[in-house]
Amino acid sequence: MRFRLLRILAAAAVLASTAAHAVVSLPQLNVDKTKISVSGLSSGGFMANQLGYAYSGTFMGVGVFAGGPYMCAGHSNYTACMYNATISSAMLSTMQADIDNWSGNNNDLKSNVAGQKIFMFVGTSDTTVGPNPMNGVKTQYTNNGVPAGSLSYVQRASTAHVFPTDFDSTGNNSCGTSASPYISNCGYDGAKAALSWFYGTLNPRNDTPAAGNYYEFDQTPYTASNPGMAATGWIYVPASCSGGAVCKLHVALHGCQQNYATIGDKFVKNTGYTRWADTNNIIVVFPQTQVDNTSHTTAASGSLANGNGCWDWIGWYGNNFAQKAGVQMAAIKKMIDQVSSGSGSGGGSTGLPAPTGVATSGATTSTMVISWQAVTGAASYNVFRGGNKVNALAVTGTSYTDSGLSPGTTYSWTVAAVDANGAQGTMSSAASGTTTGTTATCYTASNYAHTTAGRAYQSGGYTYANGSNQNMGLWNTYVTTTLKQTGPNYYVIGTCP
Repeated sequence: MRFRLLRILAAAAVLASTAAHAVVSLPQLNVDKTKISVSGLSSGGFMANQLGYAYSGTFMGVGVFAGGPYMCAGHSNYTACMYNATISSAMLSTMQADIDNWSGNNNDLKSNVAGQKIFMFVGTSDTTVGPNPMNGVKTQYTNNGVPAGSLSYVQRASTAHVFPTDFDSTGNNSCGTSASPYISNCGYDGAKAALSWFYGTLNPRNDTPAAGNYYEFDQTPYTASNPGMAATGWIYVPASCSGGAVCKLHVALHGCQQNYATIGDKFVKNTGYTRWADTNNIIVVFPQTQVDNTSHTTAASGSLANGNGCWDWIGWYGNNFAQKAGVQMAAIKKMIDQVSSGSGSGGGSTGLPAPTGVATSGATTSTMVISWQAVTGAASYNVFRGGNKVNALAVTGTSYTDSGLSPGTTYSWTVAAVDANGAQGTMSSAASGTTTGTTATCYTASNYAHTTAGRAYQSGGYTYANGSNQNMGLWNTYVTTTLKQTGPNYYVIGTCP
């Protein structure tokens, strides 16, 4: 597999700092549907651009960090859309024909694009994508009616192909180097710049967002078994949003070689999105790709595998990849629809009191029973673990069994009553409980060392975890992975509480 949007110079260690959450269903929250935005880096930037055009009626803001024009690789070899290649007027004209022809049928109306807030960023030292393709993005937006006052275009000197921040994080590369994890302290807060462009002046950020607000969710109901999308994604839900406040929603898309399986929680936690989200009532969804080493016929780039876990901007998964019906496009839209389908109260305006007598019992290695006293006037209840709602369906009784927990781990639950109109009341006091068994053991080592220790095996130059058979990446001494042992000779890629 020779296609690389992000050239790997060094592999990253997977951090052992993710929250001790079980994988759960996406929550239904109280979202202001006029305040939904998306941004992404590299292939995520291409995908953000595609989503903004295809679902122009959904997104009020679009952020493109080092991406390229809509449908560029639908007509040209992908190399003509990156590596600082010039996007010609003839190329833009061909792409525009798609935008025009698909308006109102394959895509939402193109006239909606003119009302979007557009944020663009590229480093002048970026040779992976570069300023020239981004210039093409700007021209394309201008051609589709976005006024100058709604478009912010930042070109940052001495900045390579990275997501820019203004703080240091363990394992980050330097700002002037395009290397894993492609996140750098460049003295520029990219997350703040994008979010404030979309939503206006922000409250000061929280540099230590609560670990309990990070939530790993099941992507499989949305992905239609797409081989380029992982089984799980991540969502950050501020406590205020969990409690029913009306919140904004942002979708943050990683680039190639930035998915969770490759760099752990670095993109989720080290880009700064959640720091601003926590204090500004912004829910952030982090959909996740996965490596796909099977070759696929693309629209204009021949037969290629997606070995870097990129978002589909060249047609790996169908020639409709940039349209509403594109499998990855539709998956992300379904996630947005799920998260924004709640009818919260905006902070408990119903007057329903907090449930009392909240207690835990019946602990096993993976489950806990949470019970409480009935609330007069309640039609159902919501149960929260660590500030995140865990019940996908309404709980009509006065107990709930939370499942998928880790052994030997202490959790905290709260409960809120919900009235017949779906409005949520006051949150209860917390009740804690500890699952039985012992805490899982984690091992961080090179992929080669994992195989020699008997925790993994190699096949075809790649490394696979024993038991789960998860692809850990290349079999060598440079790629470092954290494996969690969850049973006898059974390992998964992950971290321990």
